Amino acid sequence: METQNYKNHRKMVTGFHYVTFAITVILLIGTVINIIKSSADNIYSASLLVLVPLLFLIFGYYMRSFALRAQDRAIRAEENFRHYLLAGKPFSKDLKMRQIIGLRFASDDEFLELAKRAVSENLSENKIKKSIKNWKTDTYRV
Repeated sequence: METQNYKNHRKMVTGFHYVTFAITVILLIGTVINIIKSSADNIYSASLLVLVPLLFLIFGYYMRSFALRAQDRAIRAEENFRHYLLAGKPFSKDLKMRQIIGLRFASDDEFLELAKRAVSENLSENKIKKSIKNWKTDTYRV
């Protein structure tokens, strides 16, 4: 397996991120064309069909956002515990969630220093990730 770094750490699942979305958009376009071409007799059923891909898009959005929120809570707990083990105290209250997410890829050697810099310099998640020299690989997430 390739060593993880800033350039390759994002994971896109083809079936979820591309195929499902493309099919839903095609379905939406098809149902809109159907409603445009429908007659007065079937306008009701054609309009109901437009709701199906809209429902899929809304459902997909919330399904993903709820899962990410749960993942963020787990990351906060794991990294706060890691900080406690390394420093003997919990994270600073000034660290934002996006900063903590960026810090999770830092090796133990640079973790504490990056956490201090994140607070003092108000580093963004991307700046934190770009500052990491030795990545702590995380391949179990989606």
